[in-house]
Amino acid sequence: MEKYVLGIDLGTSSVKVILVNNDGKVVAQEKGTYDLIQEKAGYSEQNPEDWVISTIDAMKKVIDKSKVDKNKIEGVSYSGQMHGLVLLDEGNNVLRPAILWNDTRTTEECEKIKERLGSKFISITKNTALEGFTLPKLLWVKKNESNIWKKTTVFLLPKDYLRYRMTNNISTDYSDATGTVLMDIREKKWSKELCNKFDIPLSICPPIVNSTEFVGNISAEFSKLTGLPTTVKVFAGAGDNAAGALGSGILSSDTALVSVGTSGVVLNYENNISDDYHGQLQFENYINSDSYYSMGVTLSAGYSLDWFKRNFYSDKSFNEMIEDARKVEQGAKGLFFTPYIMGERTPYADATIRGSFIGVDARQSRADFARAVMEGITFSFKDILNIYKKNGKSCKRIISIGGGAKSAFWLQMQADIFNTSVISLDNEGPSLGAAMIAAVGLGWFNSISECAKTYIKYGKEYTPDKEKVAIYKELYDTYHLIYNQTKLISNQTKKVKIC
Repeated sequence: MEKYVLGIDLGTSSVKVILVNNDGKVVAQEKGTYDLIQEKAGYSEQNPEDWVISTIDAMKKVIDKSKVDKNKIEGVSYSGQMHGLVLLDEGNNVLRPAILWNDTRTTEECEKIKERLGSKFISITKNTALEGFTLPKLLWVKKNESNIWKKTTVFLLPKDYLRYRMTNNISTDYSDATGTVLMDIREKKWSKELCNKFDIPLSICPPIVNSTEFVGNISAEFSKLTGLPTTVKVFAGAGDNAAGALGSGILSSDTALVSVGTSGVVLNYENNISDDYHGQLQFENYINSDSYYSMGVTLSAGYSLDWFKRNFYSDKSFNEMIEDARKVEQGAKGLFFTPYIMGERTPYADATIRGSFIGVDARQSRADFARAVMEGITFSFKDILNIYKKNGKSCKRIISIGGGAKSAFWLQMQADIFNTSVISLDNEGPSLGAAMIAAVGLGWFNSISECAKTYIKYGKEYTPDKEKVAIYKELYDTYHLIYNQTKLISNQTKKVKIC
């Protein structure tokens, strides 16, 4: 008998809802969008109510579009943008707009964490303190919005707030909990030491559960809003990187994930907790308390290309821009782009660095600039892959998802720059990972790996072109020199008053 689950991916700019049957077929999908709130430079916030409204709308459209019997929808789970901070009062009302992962106002708080704890912080969390994480956001609110802080009774991550509104359940999962850098990853619980050190009440930390844990049914109120029956079971879900990795079949350390979204991610499965990257890579729980992954992040991957398209290619479609870039010679006639337009995270934990075009030449056209942006983003991923290589890890293949996987040209570019086979997927992403969590939670499959065999559909494999690999190696060696020079220029620019 055919039955269904819903996978909800709460992203930075939109929510995606898919309806998947027990054979892994995506029956219907819809998106809803919402806006960023950017009151000051470096600020990035959203209204959590916008997430709820957009999700309800997308869910209703999916159900109507599919024309399936609602009573055959058995479960729902989530993927969500990580590190965001939602603060609730004693009545579980939202106290202020959510502060998002790409908000960079917390540099002072990060420095405070490093000064007071140093390497001890990394030993507890297996991460370094970066502006995007949740703990620095908590400390910023505590310092700058004391009236809000006094009213706070619990904090949640974005997907967890959405789930609360659907079920009245307050909790988070291990992947999002580690992403707060307030959890002791070895002890598998919130760190009393960190809470005491920074005067954060342990009571405001939500309960932590495994991603596939049943956390309640759709509430009567939410049933009225969506038409879903209250028999639908809800499972905790995971942060978007964990869910995206799951939906891409990253279940062993010989396969890495490259994902191009607003940010870009290179992610690898970790066999145990003993691997130590000294905070240079993020280290998180995966789908449960005993599974892990590590990752590096390019803060402005797809966003760099969106920015370039919006400002310099507005008269053409994305596909036309990519086609123009394809026709340009490898290396864009000596033009390089560094995708640091909103700072950088890996391998440079630097919120103040800014992007650059280097090697501008009168022979170049905007198509060369488009290609340079694509190559620069991909070079930034190679920076991250090289961290794994230096730590004795190498992967046999790379699964590519997101915007970079929508173009055969960009997939081949990735294979040539990485010098590794790159595989696309026919159905992929965090929303599929969320659906898989629900399917496993319902007991349709005995394990995540068993579910993956049914749900994940592999696409074309792109193998490296030896001649292009050699050229890209030389180009990358030059690209790798640019950061330090750009840093000098960025520091000098700060001294200049620009109106």
